[in-house]
Amino acid sequence: MSGERAAIRYAKALLSLSEEKKASEAVNEDMVLMAKTILESRDLKQVLESPVVQSSVKKSVILEVFKSSHDLTKNLIDTLIANNRIAILSDVSKHYTRLYDELRGIQVATVTTAVPLDKTLESKVLSKVKELTGKDAEIISIVDESILGGFILRVGDTQYDASIANKLDKLKREFTLN
Repeated sequence: MSGERAAIRYAKALLSLSEEKKASEAVNEDMVLMAKTILESRDLKQVLESPVVQSSVKKSVILEVFKSSHDLTKNLIDTLIANNRIAILSDVSKHYTRLYDELRGIQVATVTTAVPLDKTLESKVLSKVKELTGKDAEIISIVDESILGGFILRVGDTQYDASIANKLDKLKREFTLN
């Protein structure tokens, strides 16, 4: 948990500095790319988290993978290396992106469905987000066949579960209580 709090602090500090230097958009692009790359590359994640791999090797690997990064992003990498916190780079990236979106008034809604979203369901989800929060949102779509049908909508700390699996679970609990 302390790693999570540290990641938030680093992300806030980076956002503040990047706003001051008028580079927050460029840094956000770096953070989105880093979060995505680390998530998709098991090898890169293992290198970052390995206590056996030396910090200098980690730094050279990261700077090689993200060589076109903004100077502020490179400074973040240097700081994380110096403070022995490079393993939280992915978390810092995710928190920076979330904080950047909040600062810009952009809300991200995660929608989990049993099948890929079509335009009709997407418009229903967007209207539900507008109803719940009063704001428009961007949608991240996740496909999870285990929910059977319907959708699970998550916006910030709010979750709206309209999945068939949830309804069946509620029905099962009602029958077992009676």
